[in-house]
Amino acid sequence: MDITIQKRKLGRSNLEVSAIGLGCMGMSFGYGTVADKNEMITLIRKAVESGVTFFDTAEVYGPFINEELVGEALTPFRGKVVIATKFGFDTTGTSALDSRPEHIKKVAEASLKRLRAEVIDLFYQHRVDPNVPIEDVAGAVKDLIKEGKVKHFGLSEAGVQIIRRAHSVQPVTALQSEYSLWWREPEEAIIPVLEELGIGFVAFSPLGKGFLTGKMDRNTKFDSKDFRSTVPRLSPENLKANLAFVDMLNLVALRKNATPAQVALAWLLTQKPWIVPIPGTTKLHRLSENLGALNVHLSSDELQEINTTSSNIKVHGERYSGGSAKLINR
Repeated sequence: MDITIQKRKLGRSNLEVSAIGLGCMGMSFGYGTVADKNEMITLIRKAVESGVTFFDTAEVYGPFINEELVGEALTPFRGKVVIATKFGFDTTGTSALDSRPEHIKKVAEASLKRLRAEVIDLFYQHRVDPNVPIEDVAGAVKDLIKEGKVKHFGLSEAGVQIIRRAHSVQPVTALQSEYSLWWREPEEAIIPVLEELGIGFVAFSPLGKGFLTGKMDRNTKFDSKDFRSTVPRLSPENLKANLAFVDMLNLVALRKNATPAQVALAWLLTQKPWIVPIPGTTKLHRLSENLGALNVHLSSDELQEINTTSSNIKVHGERYSGGSAKLINR
């Protein structure tokens, strides 16, 4: 793989990671099937050999088995890679939120064991817990940082006020939220406050849960165990209407001798130098394709074309079903 993977710093922190990371959730969780463990260890290690230094997991993925997979795969590379994981759910079966300080500290201990690590590089609150003041959450992570069990504090899908309040107690290194050509809401209020406070942005679903790769068409059907079967904007009628996004990416990709996925990732990388997308995959050729986005350079005219065209395309359907679509506004 003839790609030089640049590094990026997450905000004003000293946390430096590869410009594209690897989201590991789908290897164990969310898509209806659990991928072969040995194949996934091979893929994760291939990512490291290719220059990826940033890996994303969470205790709730599985639960637990994704952290175990990532921990085993990355054991030979300790000190050379950054592993991010998350707390904030009750994993006893209720799927309720739980960010009580005593729970956060228990999760940290358990995650360290599963990751086979002495310290958690980046510890995110997975979702804002309305029952626990964010100051208490930030304070619990601050304690873990003082104890040497965590290096950096992160938030996921948090709104502006939560970010500000948390940052005032313990500096937030990164916010992880959905961001792509297909979901640009963070541009309105989130990205300006991250820039102001010096917080990095880790973009999940940078390829729209696979949609922006161009591999879905109007006949695409999802397994009932695949979470995308519940995503409104991927329902058959909405998916058909949303293909205009893929048509636009295809036009640019053809000119650039690239793929739609590479153009979508290249666009994201140009938005801010402290934004790091973490596309997930279970396939080696997709890993190579995603990293190839680093070789796709979009001119200012091409960026203008993408922005103008996409702003004129109406997105059909919410990004999640039910109340979770509103989480980012908290």
